Amino acid sequence: MTSHPPYRCGWAEGDPLMRAYHDGEWGVPERDGRALWEKLMLDGFQAGLAWITVLRKRDAFRRAFAGFDPATVARFGEADVQRLLADPGIIRSRAKIEATIGAARLYCDMADRGEDFAAYCWSFTEGRVLMGDGVNFPATTPLSERISKDLKRRGFKFVGPTIVYAWMQAVGIVNDHAAACFRRDQVGAP
Repeated sequence: MTSHPPYRCGWAEGDPLMRAYHDGEWGVPERDGRALWEKLMLDGFQAGLAWITVLRKRDAFRRAFAGFDPATVARFGEADVQRLLADPGIIRSRAKIEATIGAARLYCDMADRGEDFAAYCWSFTEGRVLMGDGVNFPATTPLSERISKDLKRRGFKFVGPTIVYAWMQAVGIVNDHAAACFRRDQVGAP
């Protein structure tokens, strides 16, 4: 008897890096505020590009942005912007770089006011993982539109409803694994 490889979401089948990301990380509920912020920033860098582009550059992004430590990134100035614009390992968009630095400052401002970023992110679902139907995969939802609007109101940039929904899927706020995907039940809805 031969064993067949597990069925996974179709988008993860073409590239070994995408497969590893899907199998080990995508859709797993993330409860750490710093990690949630990092993933939101990376999704912002993805705007207009394929996720695999960001995924291939993720280690370089982490080096360039001091491990996505918000307190460190919040202190970045124009010299850092120039350094980042010259870094071929990352996506060199001034607007996205400046948006990330600004978002680090917003993250720190929230923390200074006693607002935990993870609690904020999960407050929209009262801490619950939402289950997609495993058949339909929207680009946006009313909830991603609401979160996007709130993030923008706070001053975040590159957080449109499509980016926010992709981030919600990535960090497990919504379980959008395909119905037949072996990860759907493993990730579940805790």
